[in-house]
Amino acid sequence: MSLKPGQKLGSYEIVSQAGAGGMGEVYKANDPRLNRMVAIKVLPEGMAGSADIRERFSREAKAISSLNHANICTLYDIGHDDGRDYLVMEFLEGETLAARLIKGAIPSGEMLRIAIQIADALDNAHRQGMVHRDLKPGNVMLTRDGAKLLDFGLAKLVVTEVKEESLSGLTMTSPLTMDGSLIGTMQYMSPEQLEGLEADARSDIFAFGALLYEMATGLRPFNGTSQASLIASVLKEEPTPVSQIQPMVSPMLDQAISQCLAKDPDNRWQTAGDLKRALLWVADGGSMAGVPKPVSKRRRSRERVQWGVMTALALATVALGWLF
Repeated sequence: MSLKPGQKLGSYEIVSQAGAGGMGEVYKANDPRLNRMVAIKVLPEGMAGSADIRERFSREAKAISSLNHANICTLYDIGHDDGRDYLVMEFLEGETLAARLIKGAIPSGEMLRIAIQIADALDNAHRQGMVHRDLKPGNVMLTRDGAKLLDFGLAKLVVTEVKEESLSGLTMTSPLTMDGSLIGTMQYMSPEQLEGLEADARSDIFAFGALLYEMATGLRPFNGTSQASLIASVLKEEPTPVSQIQPMVSPMLDQAISQCLAKDPDNRWQTAGDLKRALLWVADGGSMAGVPKPVSKRRRSRERVQWGVMTALALATVALGWLF
């Protein structure tokens, strides 16, 4: 049942509903103790369960709350009230990357700025042992202060009941979360996640590659008309190279995205930090390998003088060697 404006959840007062998704409903709320606006995510009822699950939830939430990065949405608090489990997070104003992508591909400069911020956030979290597990455009908020990653680690926090025929109940947009089961949103899930294996930092890098591909081209790298065909696409097919869709894209960016989307985790970028440095190099213009930059007349003249001096010194050295 949705919460109404003015209704209390713990010590927080609901202001309005801000959105809803597979991970629960989101509300804008007021924290009267600190006089600030917060975002409250009310988790699905399936999260509530045994004391062991609740203890694990609390432990994981504490780990997520320790993340302190300018491009990661901060988790302030967790609570339970009237049968509802909820998370209290930083309230952000802006639009999601998913909403931005409805307009199509993002210009190179803006895309790289967003990508570098996300890569830096992933690197920071991965160094602390945290994996996102559900990286997708809907979990990236574009604000005046830059990109912000949402729901970090939430896929691991939420535990729901999953029937044996788990794939048949999985939609192409909603996440399915349970130990040993599929975690994430299918278009951005790594092959190992689709196979029910444990996700690690390289799984986030695969999802990030899918996100980069979509930002660069306006298209998703993997598609299917059914769940089965979409899974087969992720597991077996290679996406059309970015450069074939956007011929002006830099070769290094094309290669960086391709390496993110390698089927085998060992063939991907092994850390988000290495990927971030590659993106910084692209942004600095270092990706035009094989394309000579224009050389000024002054520079050509200076190079001729340098070559002349070097040639004269080499001849003098040979002459002296012959005399002695």
